[in-house]
Amino acid sequence: MIHNLSQPQRDRLAFIDLRLRLLGELRRQHLIDRFEIQAAAATRDIALYKELAGDNIDYDTSSKTYVASETFKALFDTPTALAISWLMTGLGDGEPRQQAPGIPIDFPDQLSWPKIDILSVVTQAINKPCPVLISYESLNGSSTRVISPFALIDNGLRWHVRGHDRKTDQFRDFVLTRISKAELLPDAPVLDHERGDQDIEWVHIVEIILVPHPDQPRPEVTVLDYGMVNGYLKVNLRAATVGYTLRKWSVDCSPDHSLRGHEHRLWMKNWRVLYGVRNAVLAPGFKKPED
Repeated sequence: MIHNLSQPQRDRLAFIDLRLRLLGELRRQHLIDRFEIQAAAATRDIALYKELAGDNIDYDTSSKTYVASETFKALFDTPTALAISWLMTGLGDGEPRQQAPGIPIDFPDQLSWPKIDILSVVTQAINKPCPVLISYESLNGSSTRVISPFALIDNGLRWHVRGHDRKTDQFRDFVLTRISKAELLPDAPVLDHERGDQDIEWVHIVEIILVPHPDQPRPEVTVLDYGMVNGYLKVNLRAATVGYTLRKWSVDCSPDHSLRGHEHRLWMKNWRVLYGVRNAVLAPGFKKPED
């Protein structure tokens, strides 16, 4: 039946499906705002979705919101990359398609993507918010944990979820692909000390100063590459992600700009601001004060 519908109708149904899957909730106003349609049209779209996948959607009378049912099974096969694109920018919430715009573009794909069924539990928990019971695999073995997630992080190689871990009573990053099972705990509240605004490393902003690497040729080219003003570039990064980002950018963070290799076109001039930042151990060339 879906294939007999018009493309705009399928796009609106795909939006309903994706929002229920990733955020666990839908209001009629979401359709009205996203597609600039009238309230009556939005009501018809929701009714059509219920006709096609009635077991996916319930109505919460207390909040006057449609919610994903416990037996939710996606109507559209949305790739994880498209789902994350929607979470980041709002793009890609229509029906997945194969058409390309026709302009040749080549870029390496991400090496690993989380399973969308795991991702959707985590994103629903962030949206509600509520804790999640996870089965987690790490280099130290298997464990069961309750986390209160509040953000997703792309470290350039894989996706993490940032949240409070009740097992260690710490804010930590968990690799999404290492979560083998995830279960929402909708009736368990997120405690005050577990909220993202209590994560010191998340709220603390580190200002880094990047300059052309002193030992690389033609620094003026690097100035052009990064749009530097007066020969330097200031960037603000969260302490929780600064190590990931500096590694992704191949920034030499050694005190004496001693790293060699063509990939190190940048040097972090104010490398001392990384002292005390736990994530800084991932930055290329970074040395702790005692080192």
